[in-house]
Amino acid sequence: MNPHGTDVLVVGAGPVGLTAAAELRRRGVDCRIVDRLPARLPYAKAVGIQPRTLEVWDRMGMVRDVLDVAVPMRGQLIWVDGEERERIDLFLPPEVPYGFAALPQYETERILEEHLARFGTRIERETELVSFTQDAEGVTARLTGPDGEEELRVRYMVGCDGAHSTVRKGLGLAFEGGAFPEEYMLADVEVGWDLPYGYGVRSMHRDAAGRVDDVLVCIPLPGPGRYRMSMVVPPELVAGPAPQGGDGVAHGLGGGRAPELHHIQAVLDRLSPRPVTATNMRWSSVFRISHRIVDRYGEGRVFVAGDAAHIHPPTGAQGMNTGIQDAWNLVWKLAPAVGGRAHPALTASYDGERRPVGEEVVGRTVRHAAEGVQADPEDPATLMMREAQLLVGYRDGPLAGPAPADGDGLRAGDRAPDCGGLLGEVATQPLRLFDLLREREHVLLLYADGAQDPGVPELAELIDGLPRGRLAAYAVLTEGGTAPAGAAALPVYRDGRGEFGRLYGVRRPTAFVVRPDGYLGARIEPPTAEGVAAYLAGIFRD
Repeated sequence: MNPHGTDVLVVGAGPVGLTAAAELRRRGVDCRIVDRLPARLPYAKAVGIQPRTLEVWDRMGMVRDVLDVAVPMRGQLIWVDGEERERIDLFLPPEVPYGFAALPQYETERILEEHLARFGTRIERETELVSFTQDAEGVTARLTGPDGEEELRVRYMVGCDGAHSTVRKGLGLAFEGGAFPEEYMLADVEVGWDLPYGYGVRSMHRDAAGRVDDVLVCIPLPGPGRYRMSMVVPPELVAGPAPQGGDGVAHGLGGGRAPELHHIQAVLDRLSPRPVTATNMRWSSVFRISHRIVDRYGEGRVFVAGDAAHIHPPTGAQGMNTGIQDAWNLVWKLAPAVGGRAHPALTASYDGERRPVGEEVVGRTVRHAAEGVQADPEDPATLMMREAQLLVGYRDGPLAGPAPADGDGLRAGDRAPDCGGLLGEVATQPLRLFDLLREREHVLLLYADGAQDPGVPELAELIDGLPRGRLAAYAVLTEGGTAPAGAAALPVYRDGRGEFGRLYGVRRPTAFVVRPDGYLGARIEPPTAEGVAAYLAGIFRD
């Protein structure tokens, strides 16, 4: 009999918590997800969707639902003192499968909630975590909900409960940082200007000393002429009540007087690139910005993710996307831990991999908020890849293996890039690599070019002996290569365009183990069963 009420309790049903719950359920892990709010909030808070997050949703099997409703983000138009100064076009290498997009947070939450419901799990609304304790065997959580108080015993708990996190406070985590003195307002409105579709707008005014003293930022949303606008709050709305939480963290939507349409129109009259009238305001609020990060991402069997772990300026739409990827990293490690199959160090690697990412994002967004993107003097291509979160990696993390002998090409900890032109023996049209990785756990990619390749029979024997579902495997051959001896049991795909060989930097037989989160767990050359087994031994107990 299971002494636990459920395996994992997820606290908070925003995009981060929903990602965690959906991935747990997809892996067959029992979980509950609770949220203190009675319903999804109709707010367009976080709206920028990074290409890396779309790759995550592809791997989860839900990206199509997002693509049906998202707006393409093609770039930004910049005005200074009434003059158009710059047009920034967003671009990425052709092998990156998704571009930049915009989607209101409530739509993101709707799609994730519907995806979670496919696994038979729904959000428990108006249910709040009051307190918790943990021991070596699990966590005891005390909840209050519509039916009163409940004591719940779980194996693990994940706090995705925002900037004023009860889970973070209960763990006693430090949350050091500071706050920006300015207050801002947000509004979701329609305007009838003729600016190009898919472009954001940033319009600034500079004072006599050249400092920016007024700003308007507009991000397109689904619907004709619809934008989420942010701007400096007018004097009559300054110094409203502190955000709910009572913890001194001045971050998030304010609880005071909401801006009215005339407040938005006044800013447009000063800064809009075109004379325009705002209409159909769906929502508005005052908000504050802080920058903080926890001293560790968890303790024992309790973890934090998203705004519960790090908060920072919304510059570059990094926050929600970073939080989703926190959950993505954590859950593939929690799933085998729940079943007792994980190496003892696996869940601890969550902090070692994700906290450095959080530190970098907080530091970069604070710099960009104060000095602009030019604060990081990178070439434009690198800057775009970084903003798209496609350069996030774990080469220096606790799970990274040794570098290739020649130092070239991808190595453990790097993002596993997509590539096209894979020609199968049954499929009549070329496939993408992501088609092979979608909804998989670990995947072994054996790059080979003929019957002389070493280690293949032993690898095939190892794969055949693994528990079902532990490791999927494919042979990827050079276009003219022949299937290596012993690999007949593996599905074979030919690198028809040479993209795999080029993007993965391989010139000789090599095995790549792709982790469930789409990063390389190991690069083994020449491919050997011992090398693959050594990687798996650091992940699983057996």
